[in-house]
Amino acid sequence: MDRFQAMQVFRRVVEANSFSLAAENLGLPRATVSTTIQNLEKLLQVRLLNRTTRRISLTPDGASYYERCVSILSEIEETEASFRDVTRGPKGRLRLDVPPSIGRLILIPRLCDFHTRYPDIELVLGMADRPVDLVQEGVDCVIRIGDLKDSSMVARRIGTFESIICAAPSYLAREGEPQTIEDLTKHQAVQYFSSRTGRAYDWDFIVDGVHTAMKLKGVISVNDGDAYLACGLQGFGLIQTPRFMALNHLASGALRQVLPNTISAPMPISVVYPHNRHLSSKVRVFVDWVADLFNGCPLLGTGVPGATPENLCGFAGEPSDTTYRTVIEHHNLAESVL
Repeated sequence: MDRFQAMQVFRRVVEANSFSLAAENLGLPRATVSTTIQNLEKLLQVRLLNRTTRRISLTPDGASYYERCVSILSEIEETEASFRDVTRGPKGRLRLDVPPSIGRLILIPRLCDFHTRYPDIELVLGMADRPVDLVQEGVDCVIRIGDLKDSSMVARRIGTFESIICAAPSYLAREGEPQTIEDLTKHQAVQYFSSRTGRAYDWDFIVDGVHTAMKLKGVISVNDGDAYLACGLQGFGLIQTPRFMALNHLASGALRQVLPNTISAPMPISVVYPHNRHLSSKVRVFVDWVADLFNGCPLLGTGVPGATPENLCGFAGEPSDTTYRTVIEHHNLAESVL
């Protein structure tokens, strides 16, 4: 039995908490993974994992062995990396996960630059509208919006953006334009509800330096970003949306900003990766690259007079996806998991 491979398989099973996921991440048949763990237990003459039909868990011996495996494998990886030809640069598969709008509007238009710099890195970019578990799904790093709660992850803030209040001209002609935050209680708003709880999210603002939440009434509720924007464009009510997502519609007149001096809570954007003692070179170069990319992109800042997606950072295309959902949910980020 290859003990080095067995240690790698064992670590991946523990981190994925699943034989099937570990096999998928390693590119091995599930039977091979199961047999490897069984042979490892025979070799060590201890039981490493408790297995049931629904879950697996570490035994005390398994927990101790796992810690030793992580330490040994990390030392080996660091040693190998230190002897590689530095002129060759980082290489290997890099699995990423990002919000759909961030991927389409910001990352993808610039990925050729990253590939040119690091041609030996194979990018696997996920943009599903769901939070991923980095460890269980074998993802190297993610971009997240909002405050982060998971202390087992390392987070580096790379940008922020703010949301604005908009409405269709047809709605404002019918209902009038609010002049103060208090006036919002007299208006209709498109409601956005949580897919997990079914509860509609409140709006929030910064008033005299204090975070203030407000519950608005409405005649329609959705849980999809495209539908949220479409309802606003159709005149169902006011919407609170990221500035850069509304730029095209503001420029065309399909939407009008109201209460322009109202301040919403800035939304932090972070790149997040597992807390490993040895950060791989491929993750390190991506984190540095994406931080520079976001730092130079006014599209994600506060208002830029006369700006459109086409003249900010060179991003073109219709801004429409589920980033709306992330922004509206920001006051309740405890529901989000990494």
